[in-house]
Amino acid sequence: MNKFLKSLLSTAKQYSVVESGSSLSVEKLETVTTKYIEANGVKFSYRTLGPKSGTPLVFLQHFTGTMDAWDPAVVNSFAKTRPVVVFNNRGVGATDGTVADNIEQMTTDAYAFIQALGYKQVDLLGFSMGGFVAQQLMAKYPDLVRKVILAGTTHQGGGNNLMKVLGEAFSRENAPDPRDYLFFSQSEAGKKAGAEFLSRVYARTENRDPNSGKEIADAHGKALIVFTSTPDPEFKTLKSINQPVLVVTGSNDTMLPTEGSITLFKQLKNAQLVLYPDSNHGSIFQYHDSFVNTANYFLNH
Repeated sequence: MNKFLKSLLSTAKQYSVVESGSSLSVEKLETVTTKYIEANGVKFSYRTLGPKSGTPLVFLQHFTGTMDAWDPAVVNSFAKTRPVVVFNNRGVGATDGTVADNIEQMTTDAYAFIQALGYKQVDLLGFSMGGFVAQQLMAKYPDLVRKVILAGTTHQGGGNNLMKVLGEAFSRENAPDPRDYLFFSQSEAGKKAGAEFLSRVYARTENRDPNSGKEIADAHGKALIVFTSTPDPEFKTLKSINQPVLVVTGSNDTMLPTEGSITLFKQLKNAQLVLYPDSNHGSIFQYHDSFVNTANYFLNH
């Protein structure tokens, strides 16, 4: 009996070490520690989740978004099976420096950050404005980028309704957060999904990123508007991209029109397209379970 108990305790001890110290540990965006690394003259803030092995999935964030603007339902689900990295680019959140007002600088900084982490190859999830950066990274650094998910985004010259929808979102009375309007349809199902999303993104209560102010909004607004308003009639950037791409958007994206995602699908050499029904700019958050399942299949095959 003593031998048996000794063996059992030894096994339990080994298991507890694995649980706390390896890829089996349950890390969550809501609680994982924020780290810092210097690159390109910037001290980047970032968080890593998931296994230590495998191709990392690097998240590229939207207009004015910080690490705490990501949906834990998406980030945590990906982190169950692959390394995940979220970070704040120059001047955003807890990252220092002057916020970039153009996509080229954001791309340069994102590349420097990834290089500083020592990754030889990564996958990317570019949401909204982050999708512009992802396109540039694919085109400029083809050896670094393996596969890419472009969500709720568009191509250079694809147009935007940024000022219009922001004005509508902020003009509403008693609106708890503009994202319930910007990201979700206003059907009953869309409103319910929006409320659930907001409860998730505010779940982190300690060491949250500072909210983005006017300086960040002005710089990001300029970057977004210039990129989407600068014509590329021959789609030179898209035609230079050879990596597999999964394009995901809502049936009625009011900020970066759905037609832009369809153009991405048509002009990229190796793209798949997913359109979610009754959904807006944040379809990947409204249909988070379906999205993660589809994206994981894409990344794994």
